[in-house]
Amino acid sequence: MPTIVVEVMPKAELLDPQGKAIAGALARTGRGEFQVRQGKRFELTVEGDELTQELLDQVREIAADILSNSVIEDVVGVKVLGHETPAGV
Repeated sequence: MPTIVVEVMPKAELLDPQGKAIAGALARTGRGEFQVRQGKRFELTVEGDELTQELLDQVREIAADILSNSVIEDVVGVKVLGHETPAGV
């Protein structure tokens, strides 16, 4: 059963309060050299062994329409677990 990973991040131009809170916590522990942005990762598992272009296109559509809020987030990755080559966005 193939697993497709979708990665979503806040748009670069928007404030990321969760990332800022994590960066603040790192700074308080003496690790303030990092900037942090927090995103989301979704794993979609598909029945069967065959992964078609049509199925990947469907996942891209789901990523854009359901898994992300296009006003404040970007879909930054759609890839098949276990494959080096990203499936693209």
